[in-house]
Amino acid sequence: MKTLIINIKELLQVRDSCVLKVSGDEMAILPTIKNAYLVIQKGLISDFGSMKDLPENLNPEKCIDADGKMVLPAWCDSHTHIVYAGNREQEFVDRINGLSYEEIANRGGGILNSAKKLNETSEEELYNQSKVRLEEVMRLGTGAVEIKSGYGLTVDGEMKMLRVINRLTKDYPITIKSTFLGVHAIPTEFKENRKGYINLIIEEMLPEIAKNKLANFIDVFCERGYFTVAETEQIMEAGIRFGLKSKIHVNQFNSIGGIQAAIKHNALSVDHLEIMKPEDIESLKNTETMPVALPSCSYFLGIPYSPAREMIAAGLPLALASDFNPGSTPSGNMNFVVATACIKMRMTPEEAINAATLNGAYAMGISETHGSITIGKKANLIITKPISSYYQLPYAFGSNLIDTVFIESEFIV
Repeated sequence: MKTLIINIKELLQVRDSCVLKVSGDEMAILPTIKNAYLVIQKGLISDFGSMKDLPENLNPEKCIDADGKMVLPAWCDSHTHIVYAGNREQEFVDRINGLSYEEIANRGGGILNSAKKLNETSEEELYNQSKVRLEEVMRLGTGAVEIKSGYGLTVDGEMKMLRVINRLTKDYPITIKSTFLGVHAIPTEFKENRKGYINLIIEEMLPEIAKNKLANFIDVFCERGYFTVAETEQIMEAGIRFGLKSKIHVNQFNSIGGIQAAIKHNALSVDHLEIMKPEDIESLKNTETMPVALPSCSYFLGIPYSPAREMIAAGLPLALASDFNPGSTPSGNMNFVVATACIKMRMTPEEAINAATLNGAYAMGISETHGSITIGKKANLIITKPISSYYQLPYAFGSNLIDTVFIESEFIV
């Protein structure tokens, strides 16, 4: 089927195929075409340009008039925990009453709370809860998403999560990347036997994951009170042996050397980065590792925001993701993520859109197929409502400005 979109007020994020990420000053540049058209065939972008150059005799089966509307690539959310059971509403109230995230975790809340609920939930019920969240983020404009395990913390629980992620991949048109995050917290039964839990991951979980092709990446929560740098390196090395590239949680509360360890092992991304020392920023220069900021996590927990201005000024790329999870970010709304990055991290709209599309795709290893308006890429698109400029997307942060979402040629809204 051929679909033609005409009279686009402004077509955003127009790129050549060779541009897979943008860094430093390049992040402030968002190539666009005003008064544009775009052609979709077989789920791919097949042509686009200025309306004055619209070819004759296109004969589309469907024609959409986008007069007054913007078109941009669908969001690429490279860090989520969408597959989980229940919620942690009580912990939200506990924080309002003065407890910190770490204090809640130390008394049995946090990740261990989610793990208990997940292991008590059937696989079918876990799928049914998770698909509602996935459908929601698709309606909000997300066209590619990474989903982590990490709330099982047992062989059965982690495999159950990964099977649910893979079932979602098969049942929905959205591109999903699966990440094994068994190294999310030490289960209670292994509290006095950290080595035993790590051995369980390496000797039982990873072989099962590799055998059944259940994950694309491996992740570790490298943080004080969770996993040390040495343990993180051990897990990354094991992941490499089983064909899993790393995407690592680092520098959420402390800078302990996790960034340097991730770079050493060629991690695809380092995520969170709320606490960044000058040496952390320096270490990321001239690497292939994508820094990923999670501003809605900072918003929800009331912790510092990633220092975007310092990182961009140092010439680094930066991606934005939602961190959708039950404890620290119960939202996968990438529109809010983009707005929060502008409001709280002082990113320009151009930088934030680049970070949530092209650089987000890079942080999932899919920037050859997603994240920009490029011939041959997936036709994953957001068509806005009539708006004055794309600045309105972060400016009107509480408004739903999406009219239509295309994911691989399917209408989502």
